[in-house]
This record gives sequence, structure tokens and C-alpha cells, in this order.
Amino acid sequence: MTTIQLIVISTSAVLLLGIAAISVLVGGRLSRPKDWKKQVEKEALKVDKSKIDEGFVSEDPSITSVKDDSTGEIEKDTEGSEIVFEEKIVYEEISEEEAGITRRQFLTKALRYSVGAFAGIQVFATLGFMWPKISGGFGGKVDAGLISDLKDQILQPDGSIVPAFIPDARAYVLPFDPNSLKGSQFESNGTVAEGLTAVYQRCVHLGCRVPWCNSSQGFECACHGSKYNGVGEYYAGPAPRNLDRFPVSATDTGRLLINTGVILESPRAPTPSVKYPKGSSCIALNTEAEEG
Repeated sequence: MTTIQLIVISTSAVLLLGIAAISVLVGGRLSRPKDWKKQVEKEALKVDKSKIDEGFVSEDPSITSVKDDSTGEIEKDTEGSEIVFEEKIVYEEISEEEAGITRRQFLTKALRYSVGAFAGIQVFATLGFMWPKISGGFGGKVDAGLISDLKDQILQPDGSIVPAFIPDARAYVLPFDPNSLKGSQFESNGTVAEGLTAVYQRCVHLGCRVPWCNSSQGFECACHGSKYNGVGEYYAGPAPRNLDRFPVSATDTGRLLINTGVILESPRAPTPSVKYPKGSSCIALNTEAEEG
């Protein structure tokens, strides 16, 4: 999964959480009754009221209870003077389980979870970008196949070569003569195994993919004209160095592994390892064809 895909997924997740929070708030507001007392059954109200009346005991025996529905409950003493009792609302503290979650608490938690999810996705995306894959695919060790099969594919009957392109590694596998390896800059950097080397498909000038030119037996970049010989060494053009390459190794079963998690740079070779060009340039041929 690419970094852009992760960013799109994380942004979508945050938007969905925001929409869900708004839906819950709006739904709760619309479903809340404007006058909850009207929805309580009258029988229940009468029972509650009767229990209050039965539980009231006057401390003064001279006071008698007289009920007036229009003004509430009024007490009169023996002399006829009125004593009015005012109703007081007493708030009792209840537990969090009884109270449930408030709107502010819900918004706070939703915001925290959204920010936490977004930050977590960004952390995983950054780690995935910084650390290469452990195995398989570009960024890890890629199995290029049996060494014997690769050599049969690369070496042609007429003595020419056609590199084996490995898509998962984004690399060309080329033969490297052991005699030419001695004394070269690639002798001890692990980029040659069993007479094979792997070069990155990208031109070191501006990153264009460099195609193989069969007539000249080398790599020629059609973007800006950089040229490399049959083992990826610089020959001509604006490129600053040789083609980049990957460490390679041979397994016990005779397979070639390309470690695409490590990209090795190398300077221009003072003495090329192989002769180049061995024929006409593909860039020149394409230019002539376009002019014709």
C-alpha cells in the first residue's frame, strides 16, 4: 500500500467519524421530548402524589391539611390563618453509570479517538515508508529465479546478451565476467554472484527508465542521451555516475536473490569492464527513423 493510499484512507476515516458524531448529536436532539411530563402516565403521577400526601405529618396537631388543586397544598390552623408550604427541588448526586454520557463527553471522546486514529495511521505509514519490506517485492529480497535459467536466457547463441528484466526487483540481471571483476570497484561490494549482477532500471541523471539497446549492447536513456555499457558502467551523456545496482547472492538451491532494500552507487569507472558500443546506437536509429 502506497503512502498516498494510506493518507486517503486515514482522511476518509476521520471524515466518517465526524459524520457519525454529528448524526448521533442531531438524532439525540430530535428524539428528545420537549415536555417529558406530558408523556408520563397520569396514574403514575397520581400514585406518586398520593404517597407524598400520605407521608406528610404535621408537627403541630392544631394544623389541619386542606388541599386546593388550584394553588397547591395549603395548611390552615385552628384560627383560620393560612400556612403555605413551598416546594423545593433537591438534587441528588448519581453515579456515572446512571447519568450516562453527556454531549460534551461524547464530543471530547470522539475527537480524541479521531485524532488518535489519524496519528496512528500516520505513524504506521511513516514506518512503512522508512523501513524496507522484510521479504518479497521491491524493498526486500527478491527471488530472481534459478541462476542456470537466467544465464540461458541472457546469453544468446551469437554471443550477444539480452538482460533478464525482473519486474519485482525493478532491475536488469546481467552477466559479469569474473576475469573483468578482478581489480574493479565491484570486486568486494557484493554486487556480483555466480557471474551475475543486477542494475537498477532508473537512470541516475533524472530518474527515467533506461531501456536496453540490443544493437549497441548497452543501456541508452532516450530522455537525455545518457549511455552505459553492458554491465551498467557510464559511457556518455549527462549522467554523473554508473547505473545504481543491488547486492546479489546465491542460495544453496542455486537461485539468485536480489536485495532491493539496499541501493549501491558507484563512480564512473576509469577503465570500462566491457567494450561499448558494439554496434549502432538505438537513440541514433530512432532519431533517423523520425526524421525519415
